[in-house]
Amino acid sequence: MIPVTKPFLPPKEEYFKYLEGVWERNWLTNNGPLVNELELKLKEYLGVPHILYLTNGTIALQIAIKALGLKGEVITTPFTYVATVSSLIWEGCTPVFVDIDPDTLNIDPTKIEGAITERTTGILATHVYGNPCDIDAIDTIAKKHNLKVIYDAAHCFGTKYKGKSVFNYGDVTTTSFHATKLFHTVEGGAVFTQDPELLKKMAFMRNFGHNGPDDFAEIGINGKNSEFHAAMGLINLNYIEKIFAKRKALTERYFKWLSKNDLQTPQFNKFSSPNYAYFPIIFKDENTLLKVIKALELNWVYTRRYFYPSLSSFSIFNGSECKVSDDVSKRILCLPLYTQLKFEEVDFVCRIILRVLNN
Repeated sequence: MIPVTKPFLPPKEEYFKYLEGVWERNWLTNNGPLVNELELKLKEYLGVPHILYLTNGTIALQIAIKALGLKGEVITTPFTYVATVSSLIWEGCTPVFVDIDPDTLNIDPTKIEGAITERTTGILATHVYGNPCDIDAIDTIAKKHNLKVIYDAAHCFGTKYKGKSVFNYGDVTTTSFHATKLFHTVEGGAVFTQDPELLKKMAFMRNFGHNGPDDFAEIGINGKNSEFHAAMGLINLNYIEKIFAKRKALTERYFKWLSKNDLQTPQFNKFSSPNYAYFPIIFKDENTLLKVIKALELNWVYTRRYFYPSLSSFSIFNGSECKVSDDVSKRILCLPLYTQLKFEEVDFVCRIILRVLNN
């Protein structure tokens, strides 16, 4: 069987070595030494001034929304994972969908201003498949209308924009370290900001609002992560360059097979460097996509319609018509991509796809 993804796992011995220290200290959670070490090493590796390591990427979004005081309407994209939009609603905001660019699949900045009203307080945009949005255009719009900007960068570990980590942009950027991501801590996430006061506010929020044992500075939740998860992150960070290299080679292998056929792939931001988080392809119509899925599954190859359906099609998300997102979501498919994937398996997947297309 070839799954759509498979988590990278380091040698067990390396993980167990960290666990010995956890047992000796008997400090399992509550911002332990491994959590702090991971934050410091991620700051250094990513080149970011501030980071808070959290329970998961959804908690990261919720804390960002709350810390920025967003309310009323928040402009967002329908082409994203459900957590992006459900977090807004969970925090009492109303998502307002703006359609996506047909080439990049990110929120279309030329349509944002038309969706701004007197109730708009922010923009929550997703860097889809690790492909940065038009950050400059969004920043210009936000400053013009005095709006806060959150970037959901769950796909973006290692992605750079204009030579800097994409995590350095927006009022807050969030990410996920879930097991399906190319860098993971089994479960986990993070928030990033350039503003030290905002970081302090979110740090209080992460820990129930505690300001010492007998005082509270904020209304908070439990967004902390454990030493066990941080240990996995510390080890995986040692392998990250090898992970990038293998995923790049696999991506190039896919392109070698598929680029000359009637298939579209997202157009990456010219100011960015990709991280090879996903390999999505867009078919000419949904019927062809369904035929490909069926042929692959008959050969024990599993893909994912990521993101399908478009969130704009759901009434529970205050859905509205977004023609491009609705169309693309029906035709896009993410192919298997993970560190352990063999080049021969990529060849096998591609031959099945081409057989369907040529027939």
